[in-house]
Amino acid sequence: MEILVQNDWKVLRRELRSFILKRVHDKAVADDLTQDVFLKVHASIDRLKHAEKLTAWIYQITRNTINDYFRKKSRSIDPLDIDWDSDSNNLNECVASCLKDLILTLPEKYREALQLAELDQVSQLQLAERLGISYSGAKSRVQRARLLLKQKMDEVLVVKTDTYGNVIVCEDKNPCCC
Repeated sequence: MEILVQNDWKVLRRELRSFILKRVHDKAVADDLTQDVFLKVHASIDRLKHAEKLTAWIYQITRNTINDYFRKKSRSIDPLDIDWDSDSNNLNECVASCLKDLILTLPEKYREALQLAELDQVSQLQLAERLGISYSGAKSRVQRARLLLKQKMDEVLVVKTDTYGNVIVCEDKNPCCC
């Protein structure tokens, strides 16, 4: 479908590039997005129902392309913005060390249950047999120990994690093991 003549396409291309450049403020990106728009127009021109609405249709594709660009840009991370020498591993180790120290402050029956279940990887069924208590009693004891440990940790640390569980903030509320 040859709707516009060659000269009209050149004029439209300049106008679209200018339209895009005003929004993205980067000449190279504007050139790329203009090219993307024309590729989309070429691929979809047969779907245009009303030839008299061609320019409006192309500008809608352009707006959508710009929106897609910003949406994609907001989700992507520039590798240059990442602090590769971050101390998140140190923070993970710091919190782990602090937790080990705090476990020692738990009452004996909770400390033993938590150490066996979490540090020694003993199943709760085996834990129940070892401690001579019921299976539900062992589960309750481990859960209670975790709760006590969390409460103690919350008293001394402010810990925040990223979506992967890595510690990104570890601040002492009071002088503590970290």
